[in-house]
Formats: sequence, structure tokens, C-alpha cells
Amino acid sequence: MRIITGFKRALDLHSPGRNLDVFPDDVFVVSYPKSGNTWTRFLISNLVHPDEPANFGNINRLVPDPEALPKRVLNQIPRPRLVKSHQYFDPRYQKVVYVVRDPRDVAVSEYHFHRKRRLIPDGYPVDQFVRQFIAGTTTQYASWGENVGSWLVTRHHRPGFLLLRYEDMMQGTVGELAKVASFLGIEASQDRLIQAVERSSKEKMRELEKEQGHLWSSIKDTRQDVPFVRKAMAGGWRSDLPPQSVAQIEAAWSFLILYLGYELASEATKDKTEMRVRELLLGGPVR
Repeated sequence: MRIITGFKRALDLHSPGRNLDVFPDDVFVVSYPKSGNTWTRFLISNLVHPDEPANFGNINRLVPDPEALPKRVLNQIPRPRLVKSHQYFDPRYQKVVYVVRDPRDVAVSEYHFHRKRRLIPDGYPVDQFVRQFIAGTTTQYASWGENVGSWLVTRHHRPGFLLLRYEDMMQGTVGELAKVASFLGIEASQDRLIQAVERSSKEKMRELEKEQGHLWSSIKDTRQDVPFVRKAMAGGWRSDLPPQSVAQIEAAWSFLILYLGYELASEATKDKTEMRVRELLLGGPVR
């Protein structure tokens, strides 16, 4: 295996992942896993390439994935490139569209994706998975809080960084995509934006998954009875997560959750967070 790996690296046939060669004109579409990255890739692809509708057969060429494609292929893609990433902060990424999603929904979506990939069985305890999710052991990209926090602390409100919330994208897709167009320097008409949104709808993506799922490296060898494009909604955690798991997620990242405009559901976490905010504002513990 070491010999094979060595040959692949020598011939640039390995997938570089975080070791991707980054060009100064690259634009990265970044998110923590299961936060809407694939949908965003479809939206942007259909915006940038109106004459070539995105599908599961061409998405890795239109917005390539360094975890799935060989280095040789990645280096041959015409520039400027749009590149998909789940990486935590990388200072080489100069232009970034970062998509964030409520971590409680991310936990639910990741749980079912792990079922699809056969990493956990049906009936696996959700509360046990959530503990692993909080610890950052369910992916190679750190925990949700570490990943999201690393980008917000370093880049939020700075040039070359566009923050999108999945929930805002769901509610006003055309308007949020218009922000992307402006960020990319594309003068997109309303008709062009609407066409991109329609081609990227959850209904259309579900159809494409059934027809072409076997062509896409991310899901071709996974369970076909568990869909990749599931509910595609916001707030499903309210019915899918047990209260103790909600409280654990909120306790872990309450400040970040509130900073991003999400509400806390656990009264205990609300009280502790408010107390901590007062402590910070007053410069010491409240007595």
C-alpha cells in the first residue's frame, strides 16, 4: 500500500484534500459537513454555468472536490476555479463563500448520512451520536464549533468572505444567490437567478440523485435506501433530537449559536449564557 501511495503521489494521482495547491484566484465554497454545501455548489454552478445545468455527473468538474479528485485533474481545471471545501480555517483561502447551518440540524443530518454510509446502524442511539458530534469525532474537519468559529474569528466582516446562513437561503434563495453573484462579480439578471434556483431545487436534486447517484463519488457506494437529499428543511431538530441532546449542543456552543442569530431552546443554557454575558460585560463574576 505504501508503494502504491508513493506512485500515486509521484504521478499526481492522489486526492490532495487539505494539501491542495491553492491559486490566488480560487474561490472556495466552504461549510461544515451537512450544512448545505452540495446544494450551494449546485446553486453556484447553475448561476455561473447557465448553459450547462449542474448534476451529479458534472458537479465535481464545475465545483471540484479536493477530497474526491486527483491532484492532476484539479490542476488542469480552468481558472479561476470554484472549489468545494469542508476545511477549518486555511489562511491560503483568499475568497470564501461560507455556509453555516444550525448545529442542531447539522447533527440530525449527519446522523442520517452516517447511516447512509454504513458508519452506524439503523437504530443507533441519537444521544450517543450527538455526544460524538460535539466532541468532533464524527468527521475529520474538527467539531462544528471549532470549524465555524475558526472562520468567523478570522474572516467575518472582512473583504473576500461572504457568510450565508442555510436557513436564510431556504427562505429567500433568489436573494441570497444574488449576494453570491455580486460577491463573484457576476451581473446576473433576475431570470438567470431564478433559473439557477429552479435547477437546484430539492425536488430536482432528488430526481438527479435517483438517476445519477451512482456517478457521484460521495454517495455511489452508499446505501440506496437512505436518500442523500432528505427533508432539506430548517428546524427539524425540534422533533428529531431528544431534549438532553439539544441542551448538550447548546451548552457546548451557546455563544456561537446566538452570534449567528439562532435561538436557544434550553432554559438552563439560556440562564447560564446570560450570566456569562453579564460577567464579560462587567469584567468579572456577577455577585
